[in-house]
Amino acid sequence: MVQAYILIQTEVGKASTVADSISKIPGVVQAEDVTGPYDVIVRAQADTVDDLGRMVVAKIQQVEGITRTLTCPVVHL
Repeated sequence: MVQAYILIQTEVGKASTVADSISKIPGVVQAEDVTGPYDVIVRAQADTVDDLGRMVVAKIQQVEGITRTLTCPVVHL
């Protein structure tokens, strides 16, 4: 299982709508609107890194109102 935090910037006033839409995507564990340089932080999981990448590109980045994403895989050192 691969897990990642996805940091998302949205159009002004869209953070809540984006977080709500993303929370319904399979594999998304949590989606919260936050303050700071990013508007939404998502915790997601998938079976492989490739599956995670497909989720981000094909599903999350397609949500209306998103302007940029940054995916941060969780590592266990």
